[in-house]
Amino acid sequence: MARLVLVDTSDALPGLLPLHGWSALVASDLVLLGRVDHPFVAHLEAAGLDYEVLAEPRSLAGVDLTGGSPEAQARAQAALDRADEAGELAYLFGPGEDEALTRALGLEATRRGIEIEVVYFGVAPTGVRLLELVAVEQRLRGPGGCPWDLEQTHESLGRYAIEEVYELLEAIASGEPAAIREELGDVLLQVVFHAQIAADEGTFDIDDVAGGIAEKLVRRHPHVFADVDVADAAEVTRNWEALKAEEKPERQGPFDGVPASQPALQLADAYLRRARKAGADPFAARGPGEAAQRALAALSATEPAGGSPHAWDGEPADAAVGELLAAAVALAREADVDPESALRAHAHRLREEVEGGRP
Repeated sequence: MARLVLVDTSDALPGLLPLHGWSALVASDLVLLGRVDHPFVAHLEAAGLDYEVLAEPRSLAGVDLTGGSPEAQARAQAALDRADEAGELAYLFGPGEDEALTRALGLEATRRGIEIEVVYFGVAPTGVRLLELVAVEQRLRGPGGCPWDLEQTHESLGRYAIEEVYELLEAIASGEPAAIREELGDVLLQVVFHAQIAADEGTFDIDDVAGGIAEKLVRRHPHVFADVDVADAAEVTRNWEALKAEEKPERQGPFDGVPASQPALQLADAYLRRARKAGADPFAARGPGEAAQRALAALSATEPAGGSPHAWDGEPADAAVGELLAAAVALAREADVDPESALRAHAHRLREEVEGGRP
């Protein structure tokens, strides 16, 4: 007796099948595909499995099934004709195939007394929608895509990456999960966009980007992926820095690799952190609290020195302000507080207080 096995696929993972799906194909006498460009053709050929592409029905005459489109019904009849001939037939669905064909296959198989089995794809792994985003960007940058997307370069997109990160920080400060999710999507788009530009140029692609960071994370977490034992998070950090130094021997100075173009508050935070690691803490002799008091005292002088509007007690005001802000950053680090986030939150509170006091 003929037997029909319907093997489900995932639109997001059209070229992949779980083990139970593969087993169903291997056990069948023939694999039938609905289209010549089915993404599984290469896999079937590599596995040496017999397959055919379902021919388009020459005519819809005589199609008399209840429910579904005439086209789906005609294709179902053609598929089951092959099942009668082949014995056990597996029909491998492709991306975008609708439910009309499935219903028609089931109805026609029942009418003919053909045994039918459905093998579902199962639970797709986390992250499959990342492939959807990659496909969307490929379409936007492909033939007939978006003129604006096609004009973009790494350089032209640079400012958008900065803007999106700041918008993400705003969302994080708001504490709204929906806003954070949306802004993370915008940041992710920048990564995919840049990777697609590089792929078009032939330099690298999104798999190189994802593979590179995945390999780095595995290398730098030997306590998770290897047999290294660590006592606490502090030891994890020390190991990370040691491994980073081994990977980047070209970085000789303690400040190599710190982007100088970042906002000044973040730059000061990064420099202070690197200086402490190098054993050159600028506040080692005079703590940040004492340094802040000294700077405040200089700025609180009633009379500018030497008639200059930019000097207090012989010290330029901008230098005193810089010392005060650097000391504040150091104090924030001692309190385990991110100075950038703390100042941002304070600025938001200030705005709310001012706007709330308006008549």
